[in-house]
Amino acid sequence: MSVDLAVTLGRLTLPNPVLVASGTFGYAKEMSGIVDLARLGGILPKTITSSPRPGNKPWRTLETTGGMLNSIGLDNDGIDYFVANHLPYLGSLGSPLVVSIAGKTKEDFVSMAARLGEFDQVAAIELNISCPNVSGGIDFGTDPKTCEQLVAEVRSSTPHPIIAKLTPNVTSIADVAQAAEAGGADAVSAINTVQGMAVDWKRQKPLLGNVIGGLSGPAIKPIALRCVFQIAKATSVPIIGIGGISSLDDVMEFLVAGATAVQIGTANYFDPTLSIRVIDGLPEALQTLGANSVADVVGSLKLPG
Repeated sequence: MSVDLAVTLGRLTLPNPVLVASGTFGYAKEMSGIVDLARLGGILPKTITSSPRPGNKPWRTLETTGGMLNSIGLDNDGIDYFVANHLPYLGSLGSPLVVSIAGKTKEDFVSMAARLGEFDQVAAIELNISCPNVSGGIDFGTDPKTCEQLVAEVRSSTPHPIIAKLTPNVTSIADVAQAAEAGGADAVSAINTVQGMAVDWKRQKPLLGNVIGGLSGPAIKPIALRCVFQIAKATSVPIIGIGGISSLDDVMEFLVAGATAVQIGTANYFDPTLSIRVIDGLPEALQTLGANSVADVVGSLKLPG
């Protein structure tokens, strides 16, 4: 029995539900000799901003129990450099390219989305409105009204599908997801990192140069699953699940909880081939549940009573 791995996220169709998360595959060239990039459901390169950013002062990454803290601060060379130097290569890989953008103002987001709208190589745009390591921008992911307005204006500025990347650092992520849906988002991705910190008690100093960073990795998977489940109950917008995915079982858990697709992030640092092994294993896992497609298991969680 053949299994259909293709998934649909609003106006975006992917060959399979396994993407690599922004910031964890660089600009893909680093992984080209390790991973068959054309087989991925989608590639998200590092988040770009309108102007170059040097990022935060070190330390910027730190291994912690069950995960990793980072306060990189969206280090990148800006959209002009991206368009001239990275986009041609990324657009030639044969895998859908989802470009992650972040802005300090609504105008930043709109202008970048409009610029990217000129390029057919771009399959979709992910709005990073949830990075905890920069000032400005995150407000769009914490206030539902502001989120809805931003998504609506970005959608009207570009022909590309829009994905809103949400933060768990809110009282109700479902409220923000509803706002993104009302603004016209084709999908939401959940979650970005959870705020955390690390301390050197002997020196009585924080270990991260930015003091507070974002926690990712297996430690946040239960939080991410909870967020995906709550969003799925409160909206009809497709969800890309992110957070602590490091095995095929993890992927299946997110699908059953309500995600249509997933992004693998921190696991890429210690096992960059994981995404391909997950894609290879998905048909058998789906057949275990008697499914002929990914869509058959999305949101199939059976609740008590």
